[in-house]
Amino acid sequence: MVFKAFLIKYAEIGVKGKNRGIFEDALVQQIKYALKRCEGDFAVHRTRGRIYVDVLSEEYDYDETVEHLQRVFGIAEICPMVQVEDEGFDKLCGTLVEYMDDVYADKHITFKVSARRARKNYPLDSMTINSEVGGVLLDAFPDMKVDVHKPDVMLYIEIREKIYIYSIEIPGPGGMPVGTNGKGMLLLSGGIDSPVAGYMIAKRGVKIDAVYFHAPPYTSERAKQKVVDLAKLVSRYSGPIYLHVVNFTDIQLYIYEKCPHDELTIIMRRYMMRIAEMIARDTECLGLITGESIGQVASQTMHSLAATDDACEMPVYRPLIGMDKQEIIDISEKIGTYETSILPFEDCCTIFVAKHPVTKPNLNVIRKHERFLDDKIDELVKTAVESKELVVVGKD
Repeated sequence: MVFKAFLIKYAEIGVKGKNRGIFEDALVQQIKYALKRCEGDFAVHRTRGRIYVDVLSEEYDYDETVEHLQRVFGIAEICPMVQVEDEGFDKLCGTLVEYMDDVYADKHITFKVSARRARKNYPLDSMTINSEVGGVLLDAFPDMKVDVHKPDVMLYIEIREKIYIYSIEIPGPGGMPVGTNGKGMLLLSGGIDSPVAGYMIAKRGVKIDAVYFHAPPYTSERAKQKVVDLAKLVSRYSGPIYLHVVNFTDIQLYIYEKCPHDELTIIMRRYMMRIAEMIARDTECLGLITGESIGQVASQTMHSLAATDDACEMPVYRPLIGMDKQEIIDISEKIGTYETSILPFEDCCTIFVAKHPVTKPNLNVIRKHERFLDDKIDELVKTAVESKELVVVGKD
């Protein structure tokens, strides 16, 4: 059976009260954006708490369409539908028999009919439709049985302007439509964690920009391209990402020259946060986003996180803060970033890691040692920000 329409179900949006229409409109726009990348023509519209995707083309790629819809945050379920005109109950029953015959090759299944009569002038009520359709299907398929508690198949019938029939519910990613909860600046590296953090925060409706700290010649152009590729993969879910590439080499070398080596990671991290905050303010972001989780490495102990937070005034959001490494890897594999993240191209953080980094930095001591940088650091930061490169990924 060729499905030429989809019912899009959402979850959290349904509890937004008087603001629900704003979130529905945002979801419609995100669906339209996702479907631009699919072959075929589509119409997306909403009505009475429902969002529909109609296929306007004679031919289209069903699997590709579903795949792209599964990347739209805010969608709870994707339901391929058959929609028919109301030409009488007998004609409807014939269509339902044809539907079940086409969709379910194995007839040794249990089912339940769930009718919803949104159009109240329909001559039969919902309970009568359920009963009558169930009897017709049992007569047509003797191997099928009714199970009202745990059926193998839930057959939904919605009586609206047209009649919608569906029984397949494909899981969507959930969450909230991107852009409904402001914008944040993601500190993106070439590792496993930060792309997952970008995905997780975008799932909560946050539009993301990103900043990457590049350190040539200690990091190669391949390392930079790896980060661009990761941003492209995340943008399949988040929408277009404006990636700010900052040359961090001179700042790192200066810190390496002036500061105690066991504090290199913390002090470098503090300057990354400062620079990310400067770019975030210029781009109207409301906070910084990192891929840190407590205790994963020396720079992610509670003491270290407190020391890096002290360097900026913006809130810092850490979607992965309570996850262990395997949980993060599982998500990276699901969203398709893992294989790119493990490519062996070093980023600027790993090049300058101390052999024995401090795990419980004293904030007063860190601030004292940062004063060793006073002669040149402001100038170096200013140059790094002014010379940054902007790469736009995921924009058609």
